[in-house]
Amino acid sequence: MSSAAPTAGPLPVTIGDWLQAYRDGADARALLVRCHRQVLEHSQPGIWIHIASHAEIDRQLVALEDIAVAQPDRAALLERYPLYGVPFAVKDNIDITGVPTTAACPAFERVATQTAGAVQRLQAAGAVWLGKTNLDQFATGLVGTRSPYGQPACAFSATHISGGSSSGSALAVASGSVAFSLGTDTAGSGRIPAGFNQIVGLKPTPGRVGTSGLVPACRSLDCLSVFALTVDDAAHVLSVVEGVDDEDRYSHFEPGPAVLGTGRGSRGLRIGIPCDPRFTPDSGYERAWALALEHARAIGHVLLPVDFEPLHRIADSLYAGPWVAERHTVVQEMLEAQPQAIDPVVRAVIAGATRFSATDAFRAQYALKESQREMSRLWTGEDGVDALMVPTAPGHPHFIDVAADPLGANAALGTYTNFVNLLGWCALALPAGTVASGAAGGLPFGVTVIAQGNDDAALVNMGRAWQQSTGLPLGATGVRLSEEVAAPWLRSPAVRASLPIAVVGAHLSGMPLNGQLIERGARLLESTSTASHYRLYALPGTTPPKPGLIRVAKDGSAIAVEVWDMPAANVGSFLALIPAPLGIGSIELADGRWVHGFLCEAHALAGAEDISHFGGWRAYMQSLSPAAATAKAAKTISSS
Repeated sequence: MSSAAPTAGPLPVTIGDWLQAYRDGADARALLVRCHRQVLEHSQPGIWIHIASHAEIDRQLVALEDIAVAQPDRAALLERYPLYGVPFAVKDNIDITGVPTTAACPAFERVATQTAGAVQRLQAAGAVWLGKTNLDQFATGLVGTRSPYGQPACAFSATHISGGSSSGSALAVASGSVAFSLGTDTAGSGRIPAGFNQIVGLKPTPGRVGTSGLVPACRSLDCLSVFALTVDDAAHVLSVVEGVDDEDRYSHFEPGPAVLGTGRGSRGLRIGIPCDPRFTPDSGYERAWALALEHARAIGHVLLPVDFEPLHRIADSLYAGPWVAERHTVVQEMLEAQPQAIDPVVRAVIAGATRFSATDAFRAQYALKESQREMSRLWTGEDGVDALMVPTAPGHPHFIDVAADPLGANAALGTYTNFVNLLGWCALALPAGTVASGAAGGLPFGVTVIAQGNDDAALVNMGRAWQQSTGLPLGATGVRLSEEVAAPWLRSPAVRASLPIAVVGAHLSGMPLNGQLIERGARLLESTSTASHYRLYALPGTTPPKPGLIRVAKDGSAIAVEVWDMPAANVGSFLALIPAPLGIGSIELADGRWVHGFLCEAHALAGAEDISHFGGWRAYMQSLSPAAATAKAAKTISSS
């Protein structure tokens, strides 16, 4: 990262930079007063709806100073307050007590009486809000142009849109004004502006982050999202805000695995990509997408074409179906009493709700349930994928494009975003390159990686490696991601409790019993070997054929194993399937680590063939194949 600043020189940029500055003794008041002044004096028009007053900033700084007095040890302070003194912004459809919430509609403005649950968690972690940001009115749009508070431009081109609806939140981060921001995402609002401004947009699984204190767009689909310059920063923020929200009836927090992948034997992830990708003509995105795919292959991923037509049909239902009626519930009174107070395009979109009946709503729900079941098959079976990767958008419109066709331009932007929340999935928008356009010689091009629900932590781990491999500048700050390992004080989202289990025989990838692992949600962590203290035997009379592994005092060998991460809740049912004389014990790996794994009772080895010289069960089984037997016989004849 950039070097941490004390109280002079450049301000910190990332969350890691800010925390490092405080660890090095920087004064929070001095840094944050400078940061606030920079926002007041140098922000691009259209980013902010409300910038914190000097009094609002001072109240937060006094609270930080009280914390510092109570806990003078900096390391302990930052452990207790993981976002101590880190500046952030909040989209102006999210409440902060005593501050107006407008949802970009002056007639709707009201002073909040309670802070949104997610913001409360950020404040409890020591973060400092600097202001509330612009958006497409009532979060209805992906363009960032539907606001009476201004139409902010892309951070890289004054003639291109910023993307929305979380326009201001994305630009506040891309410009380096704040280290992170909160947006919202119903149809892609936490991803599109990230892709257009070369930053990270993390859209959690619906329900993982509570939405209490949010002016809803579609209450049943809304997500609070995180914008940051790095994946590590976004993950750190998610680790703070995630969890059950008692004030949100749609809150549902269920940690998932730490890594993507179901161990189908590939050296990288199996990533599904659109078999027939859609791009805006002459956008330059087709070439940028091809380069992104080359990069994905270069870092070890296996790309599998997927038919996206079912996903596109689901996406179309978000605005062409009765879900638009959820938006109507928010503004119905204003739509009837003060229709002129609502942006004409937003008004036209929401007014469309009146053409749907309750019967239509139920039919759409039934169809969605069926689609969810059908699409869940993407992730399962031998042909399943570990993640999907798509262009974040099919193109990057100019302001004149949106003005000429406001509904059509917006609809196109939702091509790869609209279906995600309907299916209950999570997504991560990542910088991926540039296209040859824009005043700076190139506009950002982004990809989005999509995973099944609750895979948020695993998605972050994949995204972290992706961002590290691209080496692109962070937003429009000019700062580049360093090659150093992320600061150890940056946290990751919660993962479910699990148990690493080493398998040596019929449970290996592609072997007959491997399905018992996959059915229980186990993920392949690594292919490795034991320490050289073991011997492997082919057990007679077992169906399917199985080996027995034992530890020996001398004349041992290293035996190939796979280590699988098994959800703790499913370990019991897995153990119940293991027949005698096999059992689970402790196995030493080649690097000295100990894990649980398959071992055999010694008495069962009488009459068993010692196959240790093969180095593993897979090699032994391959030696029994007809082709191997023929080759072995030919070699015996020639030698005789």
